[in-house]
Amino acid sequence: MLKILVCVKQVPDINLVKIDPVTGSLIRDGVPAIMNPQDGNALEAAVRLKETYGGEITAVTMGPNAAASVLRECISVGASRAILCSDYAFKDADTLSTSYTIVQGAKMFGDYDIILCGRETLDGGTGQMGAQLAERFDASLVSSVALIKEVNEEKRTIIAERDTEYGVEIVEAQMPVLCTVEKTNYQPRIPNFKGKKYARTAEITVLNADTIEGLDKAKIGAPGSGTIVPRTYPPEKGESGVMLDEGDSAKNVAKVMEILADKGLM
Repeated sequence: MLKILVCVKQVPDINLVKIDPVTGSLIRDGVPAIMNPQDGNALEAAVRLKETYGGEITAVTMGPNAAASVLRECISVGASRAILCSDYAFKDADTLSTSYTIVQGAKMFGDYDIILCGRETLDGGTGQMGAQLAERFDASLVSSVALIKEVNEEKRTIIAERDTEYGVEIVEAQMPVLCTVEKTNYQPRIPNFKGKKYARTAEITVLNADTIEGLDKAKIGAPGSGTIVPRTYPPEKGESGVMLDEGDSAKNVAKVMEILADKGLM
């Protein structure tokens, strides 16, 4: 039976997030939290693998207690176990310490054949978690997976299509394997009423820094982070463009030349 782990994250809806002009920090108050969209694609991939080959899906996340909501989303579509790593000691973790904490927590419940996650998150966008998780799980890594075409449990291999800048590549990888999943073929499904109802009361295992077995507290949170984000800056807004319609091409060119001359650019 396949053991599938899907790693998800609760993120703020970046379309509604603002940045404090004084501190440079994200203002999260009043901003709804959602499942990271690319992790939703990974979840859909996990559910399809379970439907095709059978198996068990475990979902894991690290975050505050409120992050349990994304785990309930996982349960509503087919995850059978949910793990929340939550402790103030995990605060200010970068990808290095986050991946360490997640792996230590997930390993308490066994080994996994296939580990799935999104390529990157909305709030960080580093794209580092997949590779770091693969290294810590001692797993093969296949990034930018568009489609998992085949799983051979006897040979313990998968065949996947991955998107590259040069086109589509077909690769075979040995299990355990971690795949970062693209949205190409894995549009998240809407859970049915039965799934939603079950997820509301399903048990979620909550782990903290004292209950994760073998956890080195020097490797978690800010102390275990190799990078620190001192400040966040909003993107700079350039001047609005100007639409020209002077009647014909010659007049449009003349108008452009006039604008450039006014700005001292010619």
